[in-house]
Amino acid sequence: MPKLNPLLHQELRLSIISFLATIDSADFNKLMAVTKASKGNLSVQISKLKAAGYVNVKKTFKNNYPHTSCAITKKGQLALSEYVENLKQLLNI
Repeated sequence: MPKLNPLLHQELRLSIISFLATIDSADFNKLMAVTKASKGNLSVQISKLKAAGYVNVKKTFKNNYPHTSCAITKKGQLALSEYVENLKQLLNI
């Protein structure tokens, strides 16, 4: 029986990585709007995905304000693909 990746199995992390898989990159505010997560929770979950090597995080300044953007890595794309395939196997689809 296939196992689901515990890092991606958490709802918010799965939402983040799934959204990033559909675009080149997204800034923090866009991710907050898409996931409807609080700043603190989103920040913690992005940090966990970054630590796993699933996302790249770029911190810059835009008009003297901090600007954070995130993009999925190849490792993150592979992890998401494996997660989806394992889920399909578990559901027999």
